[in-house]
Amino acid sequence: MVPLPESGRLLGDARVSTDDQDLSLQIDALEKHGIANSLIFMDKLSGARSDRPGLSKCLDALQSGDVLVVWRLDRLGRSMRHLITLVEDLRGRGIGFRSLNEGAIDTTSASGELIFNIFSALAQFERRLIQERTKAGLAAARARGAPRWTSSARSRGGEGASGKKLAADKSITIDDICDTLKISRSTYYRYVAMRPDAPPERFA
Repeated sequence: MVPLPESGRLLGDARVSTDDQDLSLQIDALEKHGIANSLIFMDKLSGARSDRPGLSKCLDALQSGDVLVVWRLDRLGRSMRHLITLVEDLRGRGIGFRSLNEGAIDTTSASGELIFNIFSALAQFERRLIQERTKAGLAAARARGAPRWTSSARSRGGEGASGKKLAADKSITIDDICDTLKISRSTYYRYVAMRPDAPPERFA
């Protein structure tokens, strides 16, 4: 059993992707790590979904000095960028983070924090590469005659077609497309959903 942090508690977060999967392995590992069952928060749903009530309750319960513990990194974040954002938010609140299967990831230790900082740098590098790829895809779409995405749609199909082209590349996230093109998620969804025969529409 790992001793409790000097000024806080150990809280656990566990997730499985479907209802027919079992949380027992994760819960057992977290309890062996010294976490009380009442402080383990659970979700049974896809990690790609943003609505995780168990994780939300866990984040609300965490206080400065606490440590959030997960069985494995992919049980917490939907993506590397989401994971990095979550852990950086925790660090800003004075909360540590620890992964049991990736023992080197422990922001409560100097070496673990160094490893996480390397992860953060790699995630930032990946993000820049994706943004460059998104911009290149947009430039190629424009070269084929698709007009720019702007806050005001002046054509029925061009911008929608351009958006669908980018959306079809699964390596580019919606957030990256929106960040690169300086549009909101709602505008993105409206462009992509636009039917070729739809009448022109203005977006605020």
